[in-house]
Amino acid sequence: MIVKPKVRGFICTTAHPDGCKAIVKSQIDYVKSQPKADGVKKVLVIGSSMGYGLASRIVSAYSFGAATLGVIFDKASNGSRTGTAGWYNTAAFEEFAQADGLYAKTINGDAYSKEIKDKVIETIKKDLGKVDMVVYSLAAPRRTTADGTIYTSVLKTVGKAYTNKTIDLKTKTVSDITVEPASEDEINATIKVMGGEDWKEWIEALKAADAITDNAVTVAYSYIGPEITHAIYADGSIGKAKDHLFRTAQEITAADDGIKAYISVNKALVTQSSAAIPIVPLYISILYKVMKEHNVHEGCIEQMYRLFNQKLFGGEVQTDAECRIRLDDLEMLPEIQSDVNKLWQDISTENLDTHTDLDGYWDDFYKLFGFNADGVDYDADTDIDKKIPSIE
Repeated sequence: MIVKPKVRGFICTTAHPDGCKAIVKSQIDYVKSQPKADGVKKVLVIGSSMGYGLASRIVSAYSFGAATLGVIFDKASNGSRTGTAGWYNTAAFEEFAQADGLYAKTINGDAYSKEIKDKVIETIKKDLGKVDMVVYSLAAPRRTTADGTIYTSVLKTVGKAYTNKTIDLKTKTVSDITVEPASEDEINATIKVMGGEDWKEWIEALKAADAITDNAVTVAYSYIGPEITHAIYADGSIGKAKDHLFRTAQEITAADDGIKAYISVNKALVTQSSAAIPIVPLYISILYKVMKEHNVHEGCIEQMYRLFNQKLFGGEVQTDAECRIRLDDLEMLPEIQSDVNKLWQDISTENLDTHTDLDGYWDDFYKLFGFNADGVDYDADTDIDKKIPSIE
């Protein structure tokens, strides 16, 4: 069939298998073009099908030559419906990895569940013995716990409402938006979904099964951002969850079994998650313009290459005073934030073309779903039925 993007809200309901494959290949080619390093060799990536998780898997495999086991929650094609982008990304990654002689298997299912944890551990014990790194990169909107309770996260403020500028990406209009505060129940639910509880459960399950090395490294991803976004992010309901994630890193490390846990504070990028947050897409579109003008813009793959090769491995781990790895160091440069703030104060519907990089924002958005890839004929028929080699 001929696959075209169908955008609804902040997601695209179609994905292009050939486009996803081309984009995965471009990320692999980037890592292949960079200096290799000595690092971890057996890596579990929880949430490995898109964004930072996928980039982490690619860097682990192609910079360190690591065997990678991924956990995803994606769907194959079904009749006239395409598979998810994550499904196609994973199919492409496994195909490339195996062609290059790299171990790559994937488990598809709810990473929060005991069933998937058990299946992952069984695969590790059978194929790898133990993993020496765990990347925790889940970005799920809800979680079902062992007792059957369903928790749903919210994108709200804490304490009081907050009003600032936002953008309607479809109509290209700037307006004010007021974000209401979350209730205590909503905050607690968001922490349950996006905090560190499940991360810690994964590490404890791996330790109990003797499926993780004593000197293993584990990393989870977070964001802080500038004052403009603090009310809705760092100080909001999602920020409370990220605070819990940070405390969990400290708890995992404090267990005194040699496992070191880190939070990597990454740069603002276009993801399915960030596209849903009020205020943030407008900030990102301005940030893209400024960072590109300063020649310091990075995407997921450049960020993860820098994390693995410069910040985590190859020497002493580089952290701030609170033991966080700061991959947002370029975003938060004073000259970058000064330029962003000037544009933010002056932004309006009338000057979007001169004050933002909306084209760059949309280009990244479409690429999340396999569109806008170089060398792909989007007017041609494509086979939407792609298999992930390790998934029957």
